[in-house]
Amino acid sequence: MEACDDQLISAIRAGDEEALGALLARHAPTVYRFGVKLCHDEEDAKDVLQDTLLAAARGIRGFRGASSLSTWLYTVARSFCMKKRRISKFAPTDTVSLDDPSATPLAHAPDKAPDDAASDRELSALLDHAMGSLDPASREVLVLRDVEGLTAPEVAKILDVSVDAVKSRLHRARAQVRSEIESHFQG
Repeated sequence: MEACDDQLISAIRAGDEEALGALLARHAPTVYRFGVKLCHDEEDAKDVLQDTLLAAARGIRGFRGASSLSTWLYTVARSFCMKKRRISKFAPTDTVSLDDPSATPLAHAPDKAPDDAASDRELSALLDHAMGSLDPASREVLVLRDVEGLTAPEVAKILDVSVDAVKSRLHRARAQVRSEIESHFQG
């Protein structure tokens, strides 16, 4: 039976290094996915993952448990994403054509017809582009709530805003993404 986060944290506090490895490995994919969505760059997301896990390893013994471990990790990852954005704000960015199939890697779905798979790739690219056009605050709320599935109070705690602010930002972000996608199909 797999230990829960609280059991692993207790083991870590008792000096169990394997428990630390297990805990970090459990949360690494989620932190990486969050970094990719927020930073819009896989290399930056890898840096954010590494920085977040290192900070977690250093600070886990002092983790008070006032929030869930995942909420704490999202908060730490978010701060590293914000630092990345500040560092690279004026750096040149690569442009990728939405027509380039390698620009939006998707898992191979052997049970889908080629037309359906192509349509899925196009929709995925369109959605990524629409999310990428959001301002950082809106993208954070959308990723945390709709991609990561956190509750509004959890998102509010991570972003240090009110639940009402989360709901308002989320509504605007969803409307902007919807509008961007609709304009693609209308034009």
